[in-house]
Amino acid sequence: MDIDEENTVSTSIDTDASVPLDGSETVASAIDAISLQPAEPIVASINPTPVTPPMAPIPSVPRPLAPLPPRPPVTRPLAPQNGDSRTSDSDPDEDEEPRTNRAASGSAQEYEISEESQIVRERHEKAVQELLMKRRAAALAVPTNDNAVRSRLRRLGEPITFFGEREMERRDRLRALMAKLDAEGNFERLMKAQEEEEEAAAASVAPSELEEDVQYPFYTEGSQGLLRARREILKYSIVKSALRLHRAKRKREDPDEDLDAEVDWSLKQAANMVMECSEIGDDRPLSGCSISYDGKTLATCSLSGVAKLWSMPEVKKVAALKGHTERATDVAFSPTSNHVATASADKTARLWNLEGSVLRTFEGHLDRLARISFHPSGRYLGTASFDKTWRLWDVETGEELLLQEGHSRSIYGVSFHHDGSLAASCGLDALARVWDLRSGKSILALEGHVKPVLGVSFSPNGYHLATGGEDNTCRIWDLRKRKSLYIIPAHSNLISQVKFEPQEGYFLVTASYDMTAKIWSSRDFKPVKTLSGHESKVTSLDIVGDGQDIVTVSHDRTIKIWSSRKAEKENAMEVD
Repeated sequence: MDIDEENTVSTSIDTDASVPLDGSETVASAIDAISLQPAEPIVASINPTPVTPPMAPIPSVPRPLAPLPPRPPVTRPLAPQNGDSRTSDSDPDEDEEPRTNRAASGSAQEYEISEESQIVRERHEKAVQELLMKRRAAALAVPTNDNAVRSRLRRLGEPITFFGEREMERRDRLRALMAKLDAEGNFERLMKAQEEEEEAAAASVAPSELEEDVQYPFYTEGSQGLLRARREILKYSIVKSALRLHRAKRKREDPDEDLDAEVDWSLKQAANMVMECSEIGDDRPLSGCSISYDGKTLATCSLSGVAKLWSMPEVKKVAALKGHTERATDVAFSPTSNHVATASADKTARLWNLEGSVLRTFEGHLDRLARISFHPSGRYLGTASFDKTWRLWDVETGEELLLQEGHSRSIYGVSFHHDGSLAASCGLDALARVWDLRSGKSILALEGHVKPVLGVSFSPNGYHLATGGEDNTCRIWDLRKRKSLYIIPAHSNLISQVKFEPQEGYFLVTASYDMTAKIWSSRDFKPVKTLSGHESKVTSLDIVGDGQDIVTVSHDRTIKIWSSRKAEKENAMEVD
């Protein structure tokens, strides 16, 4: 074949390679040249055409687990350039002969898999099968009712239970069985068992039940008595809040009213408080105290289970209230009548008159009671208990109106807003909650204390709430801002009770196990007076309506009355 001189590519090769070869020698020498060095086109003197080297075929061997032998490098001829037409000068019949021989030798090669590799391979396949089985089992819908699980096992022809098998183990066995049937292709058997189960369930339901669409409420439905109580509380709170807002507006707008002067006078009275009386209250430590709404009677309770009534301010015993079988934990006077309520570790609360007769017994709590409190209307009583609930009772009928949960641990204290619309509870979960009595909702969760909260009290101004607990601090919360307003590092030991001055809330009193009670200003929460005199833990306190007397009780079994009237008399005598 003729080739143009302009398109001829001149190459430099060895002298031996430029000698023309013929026959089988030509093919052999060409193959040797390919295996040793990259092949270049051979230009003959007469017909200079490049030689295209043959490529060794890749043996088709099944995928082995052992590593494959290294693959020899494959050389490729130069691509034709500028329209060169390059053809092989070797005969195609001669090229096919070595390819056929190499393919036969490659197919004859066999790789042997070792026993260890075979074990690893089987283990891998088994793990894959188990994983697929678990995925298939997780996707299946398995009944949760134990009776339904037993029924399906019976329909599948399996034992409904094994010795010592529990409900969850039985359900897992059913899940594995269903996954196995699904993997083996016995899906029809599984579906047949499900259809039989559904038919049996449908046959057991009465026709009347199928027609009725029962919708269960997502809340606990209250009684009619609770509904009436909510309505009465709503009416009462509207009137009280309107009066409070009107009084606050008048004080702000009336030029004759000087609020700062009133606060200063009240704090001055509190700073002048001195111990007026100290009396032994019982043979056992005292746990609670309360003053009547008219300030003429004092009630105390002790670990002996007996509550006592005392006349004020002489502190003379009037009556003993005996009836509890366990220690008494708290006592509270009604804000509208001369009735007194007591709480006890015998899981009951009792209502008494001033003669010492039991009027009502409130039973229902599952654990011992802690603090109790009357609603401002005097018609309802709130009790806190270690059964993690606080309850609202109708004082007139003794009916349990509300059982309120919401704390993760025992509830220790309960208090009512002066308007009667809200209630606050505190507990050993270091949490205080504010509840709307008109709707039953928890409207605030006051988080901040790091230890149990033992005391809670609403301020008469309507928007401040005080809490005290085992972290030795008293926190002031602003209900409008829904956050902590001030933290008072009040005592060196836990705070057992907190109370605002009941008339205007100009000062706050805290009682503590460090054997003291302290008075704090409600304006800037600075200390005003420290009431020292007890020889043991101060467990409870109460404030007379006009704010001029404070009563504290302690584990030293004494009742102490702190008064500013005595200081006023002494000042008057000095002036005279």
